[in-house]
Amino acid sequence: MVQAHGVLLVVAEPHAQVMQISANAPLHFGWSIDTIVGQGIDRFGTELAHAVRQWTEAGSLTLAIPRRVRLTTATGITTALVTMHRPGTGSVLVELEDLRKTPPKRTPPLTARLTDLVARLSAAHSITALADLVVTELRELTGFDRVVMQRWDVAGHAEVIAEARRRTLVPHLHRRVPAHAVHAATRAHQLRHRTHLAVDLHADPVAMYPAAAPEGRSTDLGAAALLALPPAERAQLVTDGVGALFEVSLLHEGRVWGLLRCTHGSARYLTVEVRAAIELLAEVVSTRISALEHYAEAQAEVLVRRLEHRLIEATSADGDWQRALFETPRQLLQPLGATGAALRFDGEIHTTGDAPAVVDLQRLFAHLDTLPMAGVFASAAIGKEHPPLAGMSCAAAGVLAVRIGAARGEYLAWFRREQPHDVIWSGPGPAGRSGTAPTADPTWREHVRETALPWRMRECAIAKAIGASVADIVTQLRSVRVLIAERQLRKMHGAVEAMDEPCVVTDADGDILLINSAVGRLIGGPHRQLETLDDLAAAFTDAEGTAAMLATLLVDRRPWRGEVRLTPRGHDAGTPVAVRADPIPGVDGGLLGVVVMLTDLSERHEAEVARDRLQRLILAAQRPGGAPGDAPPAPPTVQALVSAIWANAGVAVSEIADSADAASIAPLLQEVEAATEHAVRLSAILGRFTLDPGPTPDGE
Repeated sequence: MVQAHGVLLVVAEPHAQVMQISANAPLHFGWSIDTIVGQGIDRFGTELAHAVRQWTEAGSLTLAIPRRVRLTTATGITTALVTMHRPGTGSVLVELEDLRKTPPKRTPPLTARLTDLVARLSAAHSITALADLVVTELRELTGFDRVVMQRWDVAGHAEVIAEARRRTLVPHLHRRVPAHAVHAATRAHQLRHRTHLAVDLHADPVAMYPAAAPEGRSTDLGAAALLALPPAERAQLVTDGVGALFEVSLLHEGRVWGLLRCTHGSARYLTVEVRAAIELLAEVVSTRISALEHYAEAQAEVLVRRLEHRLIEATSADGDWQRALFETPRQLLQPLGATGAALRFDGEIHTTGDAPAVVDLQRLFAHLDTLPMAGVFASAAIGKEHPPLAGMSCAAAGVLAVRIGAARGEYLAWFRREQPHDVIWSGPGPAGRSGTAPTADPTWREHVRETALPWRMRECAIAKAIGASVADIVTQLRSVRVLIAERQLRKMHGAVEAMDEPCVVTDADGDILLINSAVGRLIGGPHRQLETLDDLAAAFTDAEGTAAMLATLLVDRRPWRGEVRLTPRGHDAGTPVAVRADPIPGVDGGLLGVVVMLTDLSERHEAEVARDRLQRLILAAQRPGGAPGDAPPAPPTVQALVSAIWANAGVAVSEIADSADAASIAPLLQEVEAATEHAVRLSAILGRFTLDPGPTPDGE
């Protein structure tokens, strides 16, 4: 079904025959549907036929710039805004909007206004400030009664974090929408398409005629701006007093982070220029969200590094890194907003802050042992998820944990207190305890107990970073113990072997005493056959240089920090690897041996490539005449807008590049690049409207 304010045609390639058309065509064109289906697109005149031919010959229709054309109809000349999409092979969708007998009056271009707004968005230093600014500007730009920004949590619930509304409306700020109240198809559409406008929810949508394309093939209408909302969602909006809806998805890390949602009490149409401007702003806002969320993470990383330094100092002095971990609770708790923490290591439990009783901690760690925990474990309501732990919900309703040693048994965990609070929900209420159907009241209040503030993605990344630092210390400490006493070798061997960090231990002659399987996974070959440091060096491209540096360790007894590259395999260019090699002195002043730890730097290098590429694009865009190819010079206002967009990307690059989780940097920078380039392409639409006002009634 499609919305009634426009007409949708499904046109076959390459002869441009109309295979399907929306059932409201006679209302707009004066012809019966049967006289249109099966005919060529030139029935509507040469301008539409020429536009369709140009677009189809261009190949890609990912961002076809809308244009206004004149249509020849049974009732005379009609002008319409036409846009095309290609849903699959063999056909294209032709959308006709804003049909009228005379072209619309020219409106002042939005580029200068957007340039100023992009600059102010780039200066926002918090999600709250960013959200407040966006909803205020969007309400002024669209004229809608209410504009909100929703943020989705990990469970799929949406919360209104900013609102601009007409004063007579009931506020929706901090109201939540449960995940089950949003249809799965709607969520998929929000991820696939950034914007959707429902012009008149009181007007019945119209069907396509015929219902199926020739040979019974179905046509994917998902890309059409005229696509109607699902009936249940439309009915709920009408019940809530909404007459028009405009939604814009905010994407972050490949998922829908939230929505900009504009609602109006009556029908309301937004021009394609305004829609393009808002979509451009959404790209800028998404880029700013990435920067803000990871800037906070980068700041917390400073505290993580200080904590790691204290652990290293304590390990070097007396080996008591557990004491150093807990003697300054602020450094351990503040980066994660935790109220307590606990460590289980070597069968002992250490705590700080508000932590559960030891018996509850034993139950918690036993529960974690049963879980397939690859990275971090995060729960805001541990007692609800695992009822045997309900007794610890008051002091530690929220639990965030990482493994620091072997696959089972050794953990570092953080806790958050219970936060009793009331939540106002929109949409269907929960079923009663007796199993009755959900309530019909569109808003309902829930008193939440045994639940803490949820752990955010950046906090999970920080926990992972702290866990990795502790894991390095543990690996180093246990490797030294291997060298100190043969009787401890059997006990520690299994623990080191189970570590994820590639590690090699040699004696004072460079003969390998211990090499874990993580080394084998890194070098992509049998690691048990390596017997000396020279054998290890042979796995790298510069085998001679690496062997010489490792041999120097045995003589000079000075640590070596270097970066080497593994020998290429197949089409592989060779994996970059960081080497940390430490000579271990004996009590008598001699050399016990060497501990070599290897780190895969592929993700870091990918991040550097992505950052350098984006920085080059930014520098190229800021240079005069930076427009690609032989493109005609854009108006000064459009050039200023493009410069502001690239400047916003530059801010994002500087704030994302120091993220605590190196694995996330390259995808985020690629996401920023894609969002920025998309925003720049959208500026072409605005420039088009500035330069090409469309045909006049007499064809001049």
